[in-house]
Amino acid sequence: MTLQVNGWLKHAHDWLLPARCILCGRAGHNGRDVCQCCAMELPYLRSACRRCAIPLSEPGICGRCQQKAPSFDSAYAVFDYGPPVAQLIQGLKFNGKLYNARLLGVLMAERLAQVTADAPDMLIPVPLHPVRLRQRGFNQALELARPVAQVLGLPLQPEFCRRRLATTPQTGLDAKARRRNLKHAFAVCGAPVGHVALLDDVMTTGTTVEMLARTLKRAGVERVDVWLCARAALQS
Repeated sequence: MTLQVNGWLKHAHDWLLPARCILCGRAGHNGRDVCQCCAMELPYLRSACRRCAIPLSEPGICGRCQQKAPSFDSAYAVFDYGPPVAQLIQGLKFNGKLYNARLLGVLMAERLAQVTADAPDMLIPVPLHPVRLRQRGFNQALELARPVAQVLGLPLQPEFCRRRLATTPQTGLDAKARRRNLKHAFAVCGAPVGHVALLDDVMTTGTTVEMLARTLKRAGVERVDVWLCARAALQS
């Protein structure tokens, strides 16, 4: 009976508030806020390094990861950080468009369900420091993680890790400065588990998830995967 009622409620919601494409304004497809045409133009990342998710011509391990493997065990990015996904993420982070997170999170979950064989024990959004959280009003990684956890049926644990240092923004810093900026920035607040997945919006140099993965491994976590909405090009 509960499922039947939920079905009626969904049909009523779809009838009263039909989905509209947040990119072009046309009718949404399959109840999502993106039309079929725009969905086909999204920059899905087709082939990438299995360790750091940097785009490659064919799947494998990139030269950088072969020389020095990251602390996390794998990384998977759903999109390339290009238009219109870059604009959707920027609208979420800097303009509070939380409906962008709902759409991107559902699209992430669909793709992750196809490529992840081993489900993690928990899903951990990359944390914000309380000062930054108060300034922004929300954690964009957590907003993306909510639909991913719901669709995939995973425990969402935003309090498992915390950001204990209010670091300066990473934008504009080189890789060395990013590492120095994030040294000792994270702490683990829960008992160690075997397998976790970190979720973040965008990865560029990978410094944030690298430092967080190191912290988790030192706390006793055995395996750390990284799930990304988008992968940006490496900075020189």
